[in-house]
Amino acid sequence: MGKPLGRRRRPAPQCAGAKRGAGETIGFPRTGRRKMKMRLWKRMKKTAAAAVQTARGRPAADTVQPPHWREWAVYDGLRQSIPVIDAAIGKIGRLVGGCAPICTDQRAQAELEAFFRDVCVGAAARGMDAFIRSYLDSLLTYGNAVGEIAAAADGRSVAGLYIAPLSDVCIRQGASPLEAKIYVYRDGITPAPAPYPELILFSALDPPPGQVYGCSLLRGLPFVCDILMKIYASIGQNFERMGNLRYAVTYRPGPDAPDQTGAKEIADSIAREWADAMDAARHGIIRDFVAVGDVDIKVIGADSQMVSTEVPVRQMLEQIVAKLGVPPFLLGLNWSTTERMSAQQADILTSELESYRRLLTPVLVKICTVFLRLRGYACGVDIIWENINLQDELELANARLTNLRADQLQAQLNNGQEG
Repeated sequence: MGKPLGRRRRPAPQCAGAKRGAGETIGFPRTGRRKMKMRLWKRMKKTAAAAVQTARGRPAADTVQPPHWREWAVYDGLRQSIPVIDAAIGKIGRLVGGCAPICTDQRAQAELEAFFRDVCVGAAARGMDAFIRSYLDSLLTYGNAVGEIAAAADGRSVAGLYIAPLSDVCIRQGASPLEAKIYVYRDGITPAPAPYPELILFSALDPPPGQVYGCSLLRGLPFVCDILMKIYASIGQNFERMGNLRYAVTYRPGPDAPDQTGAKEIADSIAREWADAMDAARHGIIRDFVAVGDVDIKVIGADSQMVSTEVPVRQMLEQIVAKLGVPPFLLGLNWSTTERMSAQQADILTSELESYRRLLTPVLVKICTVFLRLRGYACGVDIIWENINLQDELELANARLTNLRADQLQAQLNNGQEG
């Protein structure tokens, strides 16, 4: 008879970290482990990353493309194919310049300046200047720009700014014609309203009446750029044909009998020797070609001339420059212009940059307002832009100097009349 089955005691849980002897361990109490888990959970909650609501989900199935994706793909192709267009948009982003926030509260002013200097923009950039360039680049290229203010995990500050690809969002008209609603693809297929629209930034460049989407700065250029690319392709083909010299070797048999009977063998020998001479020249070896009889050697296409493309290329580039609004001398186009004409072009560029600043100012004010409210400040904020270039600084300084001299002369005249 065996021993009767009884209730066995479960051994206490062991922990491999605390040892008493060579092979004996001590287990921590359950309450201690629970406290450790609670502290770890609180630490994870504090260091959690801020969620971005405009990022598209990645399902296993194919994602749905927005309605304007073909048009945006064309604009991307124009920037990749025509360097002048890409350079012009990049220069506009740099020439817009920097800005600074201004508010009445001194503590809020200090925090705003630090926020402008150190805010995270995406995954690799910092500072409000980086956000302005990226946001304006999307606005000029596609006619629309969508950004997001990512709040911190504790809800007391702004963790960063995010520029959303237009393919990840959908803009529709709201209940009112004065409202635009942002939809996001949470599952990658079905658009759903953004859960926190007050944190979404949206701008449209010159939208048509009754439309939500704006118009790209490159609108109207695909036809012109298509002609320009055809001209460049033909130039490359002509240089391929005429720059890489090809020779025509002609052998004319004479009236003698050997030439008449062995014409084929003589032609094959000439062709073989000519090929050997050309192959030796490719390897840097000078080799003479000797032929007997009436042999004529000519360069194929030497009598023809290449068609001049300067006039049509300049006409196409003039259309592109007129649409972009950037002076040609800033793009490396050495067209004959007088000094007065260059100054007028610079003034026109200044007015263009001022219009872009007016589009960006409400976006920056909204970002600063959200930051101040999360930090507990109720004051307002304004955006002050820097002067566009040093020439404006010089003109303003000369104007102030002229006004001071006029005031000084007026004061001297008044003192003379009183005396």
